[in-house]
Amino acid sequence: MPKIDFAAVITRKGSAYPPPYDAACASRSRHKLGDAGGLTGFGVNLMHLPPGGWSSQRHWHSHEDEFVYIVAGEVVLIEDEGEQILVAGDCAAFPAGDGNGHHLVNRSTEVAIFLEIGARDPADRTTYSDIDMMSGDVDGHYVRKDGSPISEISRP
Repeated sequence: MPKIDFAAVITRKGSAYPPPYDAACASRSRHKLGDAGGLTGFGVNLMHLPPGGWSSQRHWHSHEDEFVYIVAGEVVLIEDEGEQILVAGDCAAFPAGDGNGHHLVNRSTEVAIFLEIGARDPADRTTYSDIDMMSGDVDGHYVRKDGSPISEISRP
């Protein structure tokens, strides 16, 4: 049946980033809606981001488009060009391969809720703009930008 039972949706709290990069994202909760619906071509997550939380480390994707839609609350979109406030009803799109590192930070006093939608391309590599880290969807391991290992922690 196409309707997703939200109570049965897998929820991931925090991040699988290696320390210390995981700390800023420790409070986030991601509800894996696309997985619950059996989607394989693209992912859909419902993110709950408490005050002070980050959606991710600032990053960009080599082969995956990414889209966010703010459902409730307020976040600050931080990218190469600077900062911009997004509120309920706003959306942002990040084309694959553009090299514009981005993330969302909740500087408000309320929980922000937003949808994350992105492709699931096995060739994708995620590059983290502000730190010496990248990852690949094929192996899921975080490595330094020169390819040397950071840790054996894999992405969820």
